[in-house]
Amino acid sequence: MRRDRRPGGGLVIAWAVLALVGAGVPTATEAAAPPNFVVIVADDLGYGDLGCYGRRDIRTPAIDRLASEGVRLTEFYTPSATCSPARAALLTGRHPLRTGVTRIFIPKEVQGLPASEVTLAELLKERGYATACIGKWHLGGRPQHRPQRHGFDEFYGVLYSNNMVWLRSLRWPRLALIDGRRAVESPADQRYLTRRYTDRAIRFLERSRGGPFFLYLAYTMPHLPLAASPEFQGRSAAGPYGDAVEEIDASVGQLAKALEERGLAGNTVLVFTSDNGPWTGDAAVRGGSTGGLRGIKGQTWEGGVRIPLIARAPGLLPAGEVRHGPATLCDILPTFASLAGAALPADRRYDGEDILQFLQGLSPAPARTLVFSHRSGASAVRSGPWKLHLRVREPDGQGRARNVRRLDPPQLFRLDEDPGEEADVAAEHPGVAERLRSAGERYAAEIEPSVRLRPFGLAIVRGLLTPKP
Repeated sequence: MRRDRRPGGGLVIAWAVLALVGAGVPTATEAAAPPNFVVIVADDLGYGDLGCYGRRDIRTPAIDRLASEGVRLTEFYTPSATCSPARAALLTGRHPLRTGVTRIFIPKEVQGLPASEVTLAELLKERGYATACIGKWHLGGRPQHRPQRHGFDEFYGVLYSNNMVWLRSLRWPRLALIDGRRAVESPADQRYLTRRYTDRAIRFLERSRGGPFFLYLAYTMPHLPLAASPEFQGRSAAGPYGDAVEEIDASVGQLAKALEERGLAGNTVLVFTSDNGPWTGDAAVRGGSTGGLRGIKGQTWEGGVRIPLIARAPGLLPAGEVRHGPATLCDILPTFASLAGAALPADRRYDGEDILQFLQGLSPAPARTLVFSHRSGASAVRSGPWKLHLRVREPDGQGRARNVRRLDPPQLFRLDEDPGEEADVAAEHPGVAERLRSAGERYAAEIEPSVRLRPFGLAIVRGLLTPKP
């Protein structure tokens, strides 16, 4: 991995440290230990599914407490509204179009997150952090693509989405619970996944008390099929979906309590978010809420790409504040890397930015153009209050999005006045529409992805024909 190092820089820093020590001035190392990081991701949780974001029939007191003790964002985004691309963006700080992870991975897939990508876990590991991935991975199931090959010391969880169950006709493996490299339960009992993830996360915290750590805790729920432990079944007024979310909330409360009891809360940056918008379900099975925003999971309308983000860091971030302005999953890596003193590799471009000062309220959100994508190209572009839609995925009537079609002409919305994207104003602002169209198409044309994923059909055939290593 190449680093942005200046010749002799290390020598200069060493002399500076010696000078400070000799003068009796505490160094950064002496003044404060490097922060711990905890990132919690709920799968398919909607923007409007938490009490602090307006939901009333699902009880989320633990997560709401985090919001009261930290900062809540109202315009936080995923660059792509499906599982694998969103997770790749979070862990690499790079847009899915750049990493090549532009669709979900499937069992027996021969592709995964490219080895050339440098994850947040790898950056922090070089700084002496203990790292753990607990929960849903979904960035490749073959040994060369698993968490341990991407900077994580340990892995406990499932490799794919919980709806990717064993299909005999395709010889898909059962959805197994993996501990390290070994399946400990196959098929995994999904009723207990949330509880087991939380228990394992707390054990990791206990083992890591002696040094900095990074915990990536990716809950399987509330992705379909819904499941919850027996004590949470039937508790929520929002049905099985609410049961699953309320169990996640209770687990977040357990984790927060464990940090406090072990004296770790004061030096831990804890982030809670989702990977994309919700599936909304149908009359038979109710799904999540977008909080009134248009669109669902898989779409680049606001309901598909706008997700909750809560960050708590006592002493670093203020308590009980709300920030307005766009930020994305790509911003987590550069922000955490900066806090840990980790240099970003100089041989690649990043789409995320350090948003610490924005979270602290010391500066507005970074001024930039955000690109949202489906499997290829730019589907929507946001700049300031404006958002242009170039392509859309159509809903299938069952709370999911399917085929992509190009909009001719593109549709433009002003989000500060119309967050629900109801009034197309492209005809009134043709210059804005053209500027955003050009920006999105230029971005997609200029980047060179690390890999080019095969379409689903070819991926299935290749996986069936390629022996597992």
